[in-house]
Amino acid sequence: MIRLDRVTKSYRVRGGGRKSVLADVSLTFEAGHNFGILGANGAGKSTLIRLIAGSELPDRGVVRRYARVSFPLGFGGTFHGALSGRENVAFVARVYGTRMRATIEYVEMFSELGEYFCMPVNTYSAGMRARLAFATCLAIDFDVYLIDEVTEIGDQRFRRKCAEAFRERVLRTDIILVTHNPQTLRQYCDRGAILANGGLTLYDAIGTALGRYHRMMQEAP
Repeated sequence: MIRLDRVTKSYRVRGGGRKSVLADVSLTFEAGHNFGILGANGAGKSTLIRLIAGSELPDRGVVRRYARVSFPLGFGGTFHGALSGRENVAFVARVYGTRMRATIEYVEMFSELGEYFCMPVNTYSAGMRARLAFATCLAIDFDVYLIDEVTEIGDQRFRRKCAEAFRERVLRTDIILVTHNPQTLRQYCDRGAILANGGLTLYDAIGTALGRYHRMMQEAP
């Protein structure tokens, strides 16, 4: 279970002023459910995922995690650019107390980075960073996985590989997923949430959330 307790988050925008992502939001992501996050471009979906992960802090309020929560899948900020992929994975394994050799071997195999696995991460493309993050996250058993469009990256074969691994994990863990693909949301999520104008509204069914979001987009000026 993950609880947002009166969480407020905003950031500066060009031309002055601030963009509100969350404004005094209190709600609970209940255990045993997979949530799909919906919102227009710029609404702050990725910021929300980082807040839940703890990789970014709220301006006010508290995010309470009653589970082992992953870092955001596909979030390149997880890694130190001057270290190699292998060195980064070794560091993450130490942080989470996993078996280092097994973790490194899994990530090297799944990510398919080849010789780049032993090269500095700051030489990676965005897609390569996402592969490394996805593989590293899967190598560790989390109670809740946070996913930010990661199943959409790479070529078709790698997307299928991600999707298969993803489906296997969903059988025994919870997920909070951000994607613009309604089919992906219906495939993996049973509940939904809409992020808009600093508010975050939960829905008991992903179909209801998608329907409401579609109407919101039609009504938008």
